[in-house]
Amino acid sequence: MAKASTTADNGKQKVRSAEVGTDILKALAELSPSTSLSRLAEHVQMPASKVHRYLQALIASGFAEQDPATNHYGLGREALRVGMAALGSIDVLKVAALPLSQLRDELNESCFIAVWGNQGATVVSIEPAVRAVTVVTQIGSVLPLLSSSTGLVFAAHLPERETVELRDRELAALGHTADTYAPLLAQIRQRGLHHVHGLLMPGVDALSAPIFNAMGQIAAVMTVVGPTSIFHADEQGPAAQRLLAATGAVSRRMGHDSAV
Repeated sequence: MAKASTTADNGKQKVRSAEVGTDILKALAELSPSTSLSRLAEHVQMPASKVHRYLQALIASGFAEQDPATNHYGLGREALRVGMAALGSIDVLKVAALPLSQLRDELNESCFIAVWGNQGATVVSIEPAVRAVTVVTQIGSVLPLLSSSTGLVFAAHLPERETVELRDRELAALGHTADTYAPLLAQIRQRGLHHVHGLLMPGVDALSAPIFNAMGQIAAVMTVVGPTSIFHADEQGPAAQRLLAATGAVSRRMGHDSAV
């Protein structure tokens, strides 16, 4: 009986040790790129001697490292490898699925997600409005770069090399120049979203905002569309605020830090 009790106690101690270790790893991430032992101990509210013991174990396993010049501690190679693997496994469609449906429920307007594909902004997920008449694009539809709110948000955030061929083709068709759109793209980056009134389809308004990944790159665009008669795609309005809340939540789940 005593042996069973000892085994259970050892198991609990291992779990507790793992919890302390992960708390210290989280603190190293929050205090990155590096921090002193005293600051780290204060952050996790543990004695410095205890934190030091755990740091030695984390250093031995490659999850932490110490700068010999400053004696400060930071995340090690193994922690970075695990973090990158976790980020690589995040699927923007899975992460955005619930926020997209919640946004549709809040606004009762059609909402969709588009990603950047070989042909341009491609619709990959749709939550249609629940009403007799809805404005719905089709999954797989490719939206124009310069004549849709979705495409313009991509144009504002993607590297120019990824959009230049499609941009120049559309500019030629529209009879415009790249300089015409430069101020608009800068405005979209500043405001964090874009709206159009009947640009792609007469009588239909659209409101779009970007979703970012951990590297600060645009991963997708979330768009709300609805008939002009009932949907107000005002960048300062309540629909815009709900859209930004949804894309912000998805971006954070993707690992994006908006403060960076």
